[in-house]
Amino acid sequence: MILLAATPITPVPPTKCLRLGVLASGRGTNLQALLDRAALGEIPAQVVAVASNRRDALALERAQRAGVPALAFPRADFSSRLAQEQAVVDFLRENQVELVVLAGYVPVIGPTLLDAYRHRIINIHPSLLPAFSGTLHAQADALHHGVKITGCTVHFVTSDLDGGPIILQRTVPVLEDDTEESLAERILIEEHRALPEAIRLLAAGRVQIIGNRTRILQG
Repeated sequence: MILLAATPITPVPPTKCLRLGVLASGRGTNLQALLDRAALGEIPAQVVAVASNRRDALALERAQRAGVPALAFPRADFSSRLAQEQAVVDFLRENQVELVVLAGYVPVIGPTLLDAYRHRIINIHPSLLPAFSGTLHAQADALHHGVKITGCTVHFVTSDLDGGPIILQRTVPVLEDDTEESLAERILIEEHRALPEAIRLLAAGRVQIIGNRTRILQG
């Protein structure tokens, strides 16, 4: 049997300024890294909307200080998860978001958002996927399993939890005296580098999806 090669998909055409919608549930340090890089002109992108599932998320405060539209969509405010996610989609569309960035967003993305932004949702995960996927405790799992190297992964979001095509990864050594907190902080430093780099590649039209893999085109 002859297997046909998957047709390459370019999720984002080359653009001078990619409009980002960031979803975050917590402190929003990756959001802040994007806001800072955009303000300095270091990434060809602009954060134009921030949404959270929590009213007390510090990410919302960071967005508001930067003058970016920011809203909370707590699950308790909606009759269903579908209604909650549709409200998020409506908010992103109102602000003409072109790429959705999950930056510490806890809820699992459902079909409403996946369909609305097909091939245009990325996530940053604190491990070298596929290792320690599907968990909010990847750093603790790395220590528990005694791995010597871990890191972070930027990947496309699909219905396969943490299983979408990988865009790029950065590594971090696991030290003998590491705690979950110290390891998490070092991984976070690499996240703040990896996420802007992935966005630069996407904005340049250099990322192609081929099946469940990506190809990074030469610049």
